Amino acid sequence: MTKDSYKYLYNIDSPIDLKAVPQNELSNVCDELRRFIIEEVSKNPGHLGSSLGVVELTVALHYVFNTPYDRIVWDVGHQAYGHKILTGRRDQFHTNRQFKGLCGFPTSKESEYDAFGVGHSSTSISAALGMSVASLMKNEPNRQVVAVIGDGAMTGGLAFEGLNNTSMDKNNLLIILNDNQMAIDPIHGGFTQYLIDITTSRTYNRLRFRAYNILKDLGLISDRGKNRIISFNNTVKAALSKQHNIFEGLNIRYFGPVDGHDVENLVKILSDIKDFKGPKVLHCITKKGKGYEPAESSETGWHAPGKFCVETGEKDDSSSVVPTPPLFQDVFGETLLELAKQNDKIVAITPAMPSGCSMTIMQNKFPNRVFDVGIAEAHAVTFSAGLAKEGMIPFCNIYSSFMQRAYDNVIHDVALQELPVIFCLDRAGIVGSDGATHHGIFDLAYMRCIPNMTIAAPRNEIELRNLMFTAQNFKQGPFVIRYPRGKGTIVDWRQPMQTVIIGKGECLKNGEDMAVITIGTMAESASKAIEKIEKESNISIAHYDIRFLKPLDTELLHEVGKKFRKIVTVEDGVINGGFGSAVLEFMAENNYMVNIKRLGIRDTFVEHGTPEELYAMLGLDEKGIAGSLKELIG
Repeated sequence: MTKDSYKYLYNIDSPIDLKAVPQNELSNVCDELRRFIIEEVSKNPGHLGSSLGVVELTVALHYVFNTPYDRIVWDVGHQAYGHKILTGRRDQFHTNRQFKGLCGFPTSKESEYDAFGVGHSSTSISAALGMSVASLMKNEPNRQVVAVIGDGAMTGGLAFEGLNNTSMDKNNLLIILNDNQMAIDPIHGGFTQYLIDITTSRTYNRLRFRAYNILKDLGLISDRGKNRIISFNNTVKAALSKQHNIFEGLNIRYFGPVDGHDVENLVKILSDIKDFKGPKVLHCITKKGKGYEPAESSETGWHAPGKFCVETGEKDDSSSVVPTPPLFQDVFGETLLELAKQNDKIVAITPAMPSGCSMTIMQNKFPNRVFDVGIAEAHAVTFSAGLAKEGMIPFCNIYSSFMQRAYDNVIHDVALQELPVIFCLDRAGIVGSDGATHHGIFDLAYMRCIPNMTIAAPRNEIELRNLMFTAQNFKQGPFVIRYPRGKGTIVDWRQPMQTVIIGKGECLKNGEDMAVITIGTMAESASKAIEKIEKESNISIAHYDIRFLKPLDTELLHEVGKKFRKIVTVEDGVINGGFGSAVLEFMAENNYMVNIKRLGIRDTFVEHGTPEELYAMLGLDEKGIAGSLKELIG
């Protein structure tokens, strides 16, 4: 499609332009916005289904509210593509998630319309509540604050904490509940069923909403009478559906459910309720992937589909017929199933990422032994602790950056009690285009300082299998296995699993002049850099894979400290407190007079881009490591 095929969208450079569109023509804007998102994401991959599902809601919000003065806080930021396009970033949207381009999530560094930076879920209510309370404290009663929460984010505990305080603190917050019954995968749990029950109580909801409008028009709704009206609502609700409304039970006005794809009705409803004093919820029913049949029929597969043909829905499969190494997460999933078949005490836990981490492989075979707990990382950890306490063997798979949200639980509920929970940290290191909110660069540092922890990082798929095999029999406390996103290096990875000696590294290559010590998959780039330098100069470089950050292989480190004066450590995590720091501390404590150069991620958040671009920028690709080796050689 060309620019000329868009009648409306290319005339909208800000919400001010959107407001100039007649209300009865907004559905045309929605059609064009949806088509634009589909066309752009088909060429430049990103999160498709979530943003398609909120097109009408996005248009209605910017049509009714005075953004950016009014604040819209998006939860699970991959819903916000339409928001970005309508707020001046249409012509840059082709750079979305690309190196030095637009961020795939809302970030206040990019636009004043991005009221709050998001990437992890369930934060919107708390953040928006703070903004709403601050507005009243600053005597800005006309500033509207809206939290848009959906894609499973209401399964997160933080959302309920925010909801609880919303009912207590003085505020005028509007919560938009985008109810599509999906995260990446279908969501589970009691609250999901509760929303289904609310949705089916249409008689009550129609009656109550009409009553609100009548009373409002008559000027009979006041803050003083609000609690009595809500109490009456609850009585009617109980009579009609034999259940109370959880929101109104918290003194939060509830409206809905409404059709989240009827843009004109959404505009009317938002206009009607936006000036109501006090907190309120608008419950919108939407369809993830709305308006694009392939995405509607397979929500999980089209959450982030990669490149695809718009006309046919056929995904771009650039893989060759030649066998290629599998994804690390698939090796995890297949290995977990193998182990589960042999040991019926093995159970698996994930916070709403069964397909992303390939836990679906075990789930399909042993559904009663796999627990998707929703977007609730802290609960996933403590739930795993309870399983371990009663003799089960829990494999708790949480993406590295998401594990940050459960840090206290790891310390207090697992490590302190020395419970044998196996933490599999997927997406460790640089993950690519999801950017700063998703890079798994802190886990080595934040796990290393916790007592009773065993921390390992496999350098390839076979080692991942061996570490999982070893961890199932380890009873001396929590066992962390961290591994990256994406493809490994070994085609023939299905080899018999072997027990790994805890705290034992390996010498990959002997040398005389310098030592390089790596952890995890950084071994491959380091090996290539070493080969390059040795070809170019008369230098002999030893290469060690430490394998375990904790306990460290002290025998290996003593060997290195006695033999070499120049040492390079390489890690795909932060330098401060990470693996290189551990080696530096060891050498200092044992009085080895060595010159250590630590390669890793300096004191910064890493932007988005391809892993190749980012590793090059950070000096952690083959060229960058070789340059650092040359520098140390002198």
